[in-house]
Order: sequence, then structure tokens, then C-alpha cells
Amino acid sequence: MEIFEKNDKRTHYCGTLSEKNVGESVCVVGWCQRQRDLGGLIFIDLRDRTGIVQLAFDDNTDKAIFDKAFSVRSEYVLCAKGIVRPRGEGAVNDQLATGAIEIAVSEFKVLSEAQTPPFPIVENSTTNSETRMTYRFLDLRRPDMQYNLMARSQISGIARQYFAENGFVDLETPTLIKPTPEGARDYLVPSRVHPGCFYALPQSPQLYKQMLMYAGFDRYFQIARCYRDEDLRADRQPEFTQIDLEMSFADEEDIIRLNEGFMERIFKDFMHMPLKTPFQRITYAEAMRRFGSDKPDTRFGMELCDLSDVVKNCGFSVFSSCIENGGSVRGINVPGGASMSRKEIDSLTDFVKTYGAKGLAWYKNAAEAPSSSFAKFLSDEETKAILDTIGANIGDLVLIVAAKDSVVFDSLGALRCEVAKRLNMIPKGVYNFLWVTEFPLFEYDEEDGRYYSKHHPFTMPMEEDMEKLSTDPGAVRSRAYDIVLNGTELGGGSVRVHTVERQKQMFTALGITEEEAEEKFGFLLRALHYGIPPHLGLAYGLDRLVALLLGTEDIREVIAFPKVQNASELMSGAPSFADCAALNELHLQICSSEEEK
Repeated sequence: MEIFEKNDKRTHYCGTLSEKNVGESVCVVGWCQRQRDLGGLIFIDLRDRTGIVQLAFDDNTDKAIFDKAFSVRSEYVLCAKGIVRPRGEGAVNDQLATGAIEIAVSEFKVLSEAQTPPFPIVENSTTNSETRMTYRFLDLRRPDMQYNLMARSQISGIARQYFAENGFVDLETPTLIKPTPEGARDYLVPSRVHPGCFYALPQSPQLYKQMLMYAGFDRYFQIARCYRDEDLRADRQPEFTQIDLEMSFADEEDIIRLNEGFMERIFKDFMHMPLKTPFQRITYAEAMRRFGSDKPDTRFGMELCDLSDVVKNCGFSVFSSCIENGGSVRGINVPGGASMSRKEIDSLTDFVKTYGAKGLAWYKNAAEAPSSSFAKFLSDEETKAILDTIGANIGDLVLIVAAKDSVVFDSLGALRCEVAKRLNMIPKGVYNFLWVTEFPLFEYDEEDGRYYSKHHPFTMPMEEDMEKLSTDPGAVRSRAYDIVLNGTELGGGSVRVHTVERQKQMFTALGITEEEAEEKFGFLLRALHYGIPPHLGLAYGLDRLVALLLGTEDIREVIAFPKVQNASELMSGAPSFADCAALNELHLQICSSEEEK
């Protein structure tokens, strides 16, 4: 290995060289992608984060340098100086941005050697996820991963610039805060100087950004780190990043217009394509009725159809008894779905069962020999009424779920997306944005026997629903809104409560006593006595936004060092045990569970 000296500083990144540089003396540094020994000729593909350039060693190369190049292996770190020249006739590589040129090397150093990596450093790796995460520092050398993270950086930069142009002040909020009593589990941090007390890592900067509005900053922005101790999914991580904002003296129209402008900027500067605004808006109730989801994918049809009135008096007890018990019967019509086999339909039945449905009724409206799981229980007129109501044509497949509304919506909402994927009904390169508004203010937890906030307890109710707060909390709508892209929630927000009287009403509706409110939110209630402006906000999931724009379903592909399914980080081995001395200093003792005992 050789020493990296002052005159070894690079003059160009590998991927930036072109025919314009022919004849120039350059210095490049990077990693060996591969070495090819052709006898009296050696080629090395040198890689950095911008791309690959070919280094050439031939009869004109100093023998010591030629011999050194001969010993180079994959992932050696190299420094090369030489003259840029055109490649020989027939040697141009059209698949490479620098494929028309090469560097005739005159000076060469091996700065660091490398063992053979556990997997190839190439795009579109088929290496299993566990190995990739264990050797994440190698995985991040792959060009597609480097592109993803540089894209994330670019999108973050666009966000900072856009919101700064619109008068937002970039302010940091604390990451050691008071534990929250609502929502997902907090990550707790023990305090050494306050024995027995704990900080929490923030699930969001919610209360602090509201306090910044109370303080008169008017418009706040932050790219904020947030933490939730909850089960992981493809679009969830225990630590994640939000594009977070809050603004005063504004309403829903202002924040919607502002954020449609932000999406226009993202698509113009990053995606290099125009975006049509304003976006479609639908209420939560309409979204559930039409799509069975509060984040509907509107790139394809197959909207839900309510068949309850058609089948409420039919002879099929699965349908009629469900309606008698307060449920509903709804279905979707799959265009061309009659071509699906019975085995495929059975797999769809298993699919909806994971969402709580007991089964899936179906009708294959084939041109010849139609078949069904329920037609034998109905008259021909009743079956025809179902097909007419749902709009089934010859060759279509009707899929029906009968259950309580929440199960019907969950199962059919997921089913329409699953069928669309299986039948390739989702158009490529289409970006359908929409706003979903008027969410329920509360949701009822049957297990706990009480209401919880749908978003958080600082969300303003719709004014016309205020009288229902004490009589029918489940019917109260909120001034909340989500921005949705292609069936994924990109972000959400709401108008905030800004008077102490209204905030106390919210706490009462949630079953929070005055004593509890004072203990948990005393600082908020005190602040509300000191002239608070009307304000509202929104937060995007940056990881999710970047993943969607890059077309990947797993947000781990756009995070430098993500966690795996059990919330561990395989490269460093986090989390790990702390030694007794550290625990004693924090006044902590580890107690074994009954199972471990």
C-alpha cells in the first residue's frame, strides 16, 4: 500500500470524463470494479460515486506500473494519473457514459488492498437482504444504492430551498423529550442526573412545532428525525425522517396550495416532468365508500359497489343475515377477470381472510359456462340484479365480501390493489395525487372500550360537528388532510386547536381527566392562555417519498443504515447489552421475564 500525498488529489470524478477531456492530464481515484489482463494489455475499470472510467496499461506503460496493475484485484482503492485518449476502433462501450475514452496511465498507486467481497459490487444485486445489511458499507458502494442516496440528498435540498423561498424558518426541535401518553410506543432514554426519570425520543416534533407558532415564528420547517417503537413493515422503520412544517394565520386552502407547489417543484427539478395541479380532493367517507381505503390508488378502477339493497332479501343467508346484523355486502368487478382459474380465486379468498373476512363470494361471467360460488342459492333474477348493479360484462369476474363495514372496506380495499397487481392493471409512469380530507376525529378501540385520536389530540374538529363531541364522538369529523400518491400516504396534517376551552373539550372527549391533562400537557394548557394564533401543519415521510419517486417498495433501499424486521441493525450489532457499570450509573436493573426465569 502506498501513501496518499498532496499531489495525488483528484482532478475529475470518474463518471464526469468525456471526449471533451481528450488530451488532458487527469488524476482519478476510486475502487477497482474489475481488472482484465489481456497479456500485453491490462484494463482496470475504476469506479467512484459518479460512474466508471477505464484505465489502460500497455507497451508504453512503465514496467513497474504495469506489474503493479497486474496485481490489482476487485475493490482495491487506487489513484491513477494519465492522459485522456479516445478508445481504439471497435473498443467503444455504448453502455458506459465514459465508454468512448480511457486514461493512458503514467502514474499509479494502490492506496488500499481488499479481501474478496462477500458479494459482487454491482447493480440490481440478488444477494439476500441479511448479507447486504451485515455488509452495508459494501452494499452502499453499489451504483444503484449510491444513486438512491444521492437522489434522497437532492430531494432534501429541493425541500429546503422551496420552503425557504416561501418564508419558512429552518428550526431544530429537541430529540430528548417528555414521554407521550398517546399513540405508538416511545423509545425511552434513562436520565443519569434524574434517577428513575426518562426522556423519550420524539415520534414527531408535534408539540414543539406548535410552540414555535405560539412563539410567533409564523412559518417553521425542519427535516426531522423521528422514532417509533412499533412493528416494522416495508414502509416503516423504528427511526425515520420527516419533512415537517407548520404555519400560522392560514387555513387548509393555504397549506394545500403550498404543498401542491412543493410537489410541482419536486417533479420539475428531480423527476424532470410536469405535474398537473390542483390535485383531486375527496373526503374520507367517499374514499372508504369508493375504494375501501383512506389512501386509495386511483390509477385503476374496480371501485367498490354496495350490493346491500340488492341482496338484503335474497335467499342466500350469508348475504341477508349479514345485512340484518348491521353489516354490508359489497363487491368489485374485475374486467377480464373471468380468465382467472379456480386456484387463483381460492388464493384471493385466502388473501381477504387475512383482513378479517370469513370468505369471498365470486361469479365468473364467462361467455360460455359461467360459474359461481353463490348463484345456486339465488334466483336468476337476483343473480342478474347483482351483475347489473356491479356493471359486470361478459368475461368479467365479480368478487363480493359480506361482513361489518370495517372488514368489508379493509378486505376489498386491499383486494382491488392485489388483483390489479396480479393482472398488470396498474399503468407504469403514472403519478396520481389526491387529498383525502375530513377524517374522523376519533376512532373507537373495542378492546380498551374507549376513543383514541385518529391523528392526535390537538386536531381541530369540524365546526359543524362540535355539538357531537359529547354525544356522538365517533361521528365527529376533523379538519385533517392527507396527501396520497398512487395508494401511499405521503404525508398528513391538520388544523390545530388554539384555544384552551377547545383543547379541554378534546381531552374530555378522550376520557382524559383534568388531573391527567395537567400532568401530561400542563405546559400546553398554560401556553394556550397567552394569545395563540390559528395554525396548522403537515409532515411528509421523506423515506417513503423518495422510495415512491424511485419506484422501490422497500424504504430500506433509500436509507443509508436501516433496521431489519426485528428492529436490529446487522452491521453494527445494535441494539446490544450495556455493562453493569453503565446500568448502575443510570440507576437501572435488568429484570428477567417469567419465561426467562
